[in-house]
Amino acid sequence: MNASSLVERLVFPRLIEALADTRIVVLQGARQVGKSTLSRQALTDRPGLSVTLDDPPSLDFARADPTGFVEQAPDRLLIIDELQRAPELVIALKAAVDRDHRPGRFLVTGSANLLELSSTHESLAGRAQHISLHPFSQREIESVPESFVDLAFSEGALSTHHSALTREDYVERACAGGYPEALGRQSAQRRQDWYEAYVSQIVRRDAVDISGLQRMSDLPRLLRLIAARMGSTMVWSALATDAGMPRRTLDPYAALLETLYLTHTLPAWAVNLTSREVKQPKIFPVDSGLAAALLGAVPEGLGPTTPLTGALLECFVVGELRRQQTWASTRTTLHHYRDSRGVEVDAILETPDGRVVGIEVKSAATVRSKDAAGLGMLRDQLGDRFIAGYVLHTGSETRAVGERISAVPMDALWAAHT
Repeated sequence: MNASSLVERLVFPRLIEALADTRIVVLQGARQVGKSTLSRQALTDRPGLSVTLDDPPSLDFARADPTGFVEQAPDRLLIIDELQRAPELVIALKAAVDRDHRPGRFLVTGSANLLELSSTHESLAGRAQHISLHPFSQREIESVPESFVDLAFSEGALSTHHSALTREDYVERACAGGYPEALGRQSAQRRQDWYEAYVSQIVRRDAVDISGLQRMSDLPRLLRLIAARMGSTMVWSALATDAGMPRRTLDPYAALLETLYLTHTLPAWAVNLTSREVKQPKIFPVDSGLAAALLGAVPEGLGPTTPLTGALLECFVVGELRRQQTWASTRTTLHHYRDSRGVEVDAILETPDGRVVGIEVKSAATVRSKDAAGLGMLRDQLGDRFIAGYVLHTGSETRAVGERISAVPMDALWAAHT
């Protein structure tokens, strides 16, 4: 696999719906996840023009004459690729859609989170819909157009799931990740070469475009240190020490990595179930394949007792959940839970009306009752709000491990269910 056009992106219907009623649609996500390909698909049934700010003449035009640039296709959809390279276009876009309220005028893409750029956020407020595009989901790779997020809230939907996959299969998928170009590489070494070049390119170009920070050369090392801590709650002072940075100067660099879609934050879920709740977030590389490459991990070296195996599979599962949230019918927020006694749940999905699904990730094929202890605590504390708990494991069978709690093979995240 080496071309995103081979894979149907399951968020595409949301993009088309947004163009029908919103003046500016913002498609944002990491570089090389297929934003340009997906945005051009919107031109299949409508007239339009696509320009990229990675093209030097287009970038010069945008910077020299922002108003003229955004008005170059007045009666068609104008796609502007990599908007973060010319943020001065935002004011011109605001003026254009304030003069003409027709929906579907602009589709812009960004490889930096435009919501984190204050001037952009303020100017587009009320005028734009933001849609996230991630690396490929396993459901997209396998052409299974459902969402585990929806199924997890549906009673009995996963009760009979059986899997033929092994722990080695899951580790292989986690190390491969979801970037289209990386999936086209035939070996872990070739993927690692690609990821190294990928991070270097982002640091040299996109980081400089959107930030005035001075220590850009520190970003790759900081990213590796974060990858080494994935699956654990973040202790910022320890990270600063290992990075050789003063604690007070670490925050903008960590924030920049997230703005560039190299990391994502899994916030702590704090609802006062106990007085001992830990408030620190977990920070993950945005893709498990990127995480594996940053740490030099290959499937052959990730055995059942290797500590990194569990952390990498957790990164893999959390990334899959986040991807599927973008097209799921059930709206949810995603968190983790931990208290000072060590009671934890790897991932928590919560709906706006307060319903909760808890998820534990286990690299083992055998699930014991103690593996569901955190889920049991949630169930007992939340009562009817607790819909279900799932211990995602690398074995083959689904079985009950408690009231409303099941041990389920990990590929339930993407397998077809009837």
